[in-house]
Order: sequence, then structure tokens, then C-alpha cells
Amino acid sequence: MPAAAMLQRVRAAVQARTDPDFVICARTDARAIEGLDAAIDRAKAYVDAGADMVFPEALRTEAEFAAFRAAVDVPLLANMTEFGASPSLTARQLEDLGYNLVIWPVSSLRAAMGAVEDLFDTLEAEGTQASHVDRMQTRARLYELVDYASYSAFDQQLFDFKIPGRDA
Repeated sequence: MPAAAMLQRVRAAVQARTDPDFVICARTDARAIEGLDAAIDRAKAYVDAGADMVFPEALRTEAEFAAFRAAVDVPLLANMTEFGASPSLTARQLEDLGYNLVIWPVSSLRAAMGAVEDLFDTLEAEGTQASHVDRMQTRARLYELVDYASYSAFDQQLFDFKIPGRDA
């Protein structure tokens, strides 16, 4: 995206903001195409246009993360996606580098889909999920996680559903 178009979008977001706590985070992918200096220049321009935070995509080394931090004086977001251009840094490493937020945007999906694929392979090979059950989330854990008891209590307050001819 041309810098001028992105600046126009940042300014429009700033102008449209009605909640002072709403954070406008401007992403730059310039590192991959134009290099680190261009990405820093864009980030500074986005900040001048009103961005509260910057998301520099595809920084390639820990030194680049440090250089970006040194050059840009607003909160920074680090993207730790698997199979991307950036090295896999820990949350502690990024905090030590001065990054304010780290995301793993697809990690849980990739882990879940890997487990789903593994289950389907098991079903195809064995015709049953029995050998996989010990790796599954239990019903009790699912209900705990979604606070099913509270939902059920709320639901019972709203609906008095009974099957005719059946007690309880």
C-alpha cells in the first residue's frame, strides 16, 4: 500500500475516533519490500498522523526489532506468527526489547487444526477415536471453561421447557 494511502487511513481513523481509550494501531509491511529504514520512516509518519501504536510486520532479526524500538517512540506490537519472516522471540525477549504487545495470531488455530487432522487420521486408520480420548478435552473441562453451570441456571430462569409425559 502506498504510504500516502495509509496516512489517509490513519488520519480518517483518528478523525472518526469517539472513544479516547480506543487505540489506533498502524501496521507497516514496508520492511519486506522497501527495507527497515523505509518501515521506520512510515511508522514515524503514521505516528505523526495520529497512530497510537505501530505494528511493524516482518522484522527479520532481533537487531531489527531493537532498531525499530529505538527509532519509534510509541507502543509497538510484535507479531509472532509461525512460518513468517520474523524470528520466534519469547514474550520476555520482546518485553526486554521494549515491545508493548505481542500477538500469536494463528498459533491456537494451527495447534487446534493439527489436533483435528491427527484425530481424523486416527479415525481413518482405526475406525474409532478410542486411542485419542486421552488427548481430548473432557466434558467437565469444557463445561468449566465456558461456565456452563451459570449459563444453564440463566437459561432455566428464562425457559420452563418440559417434555409432555415425562417427569423432571
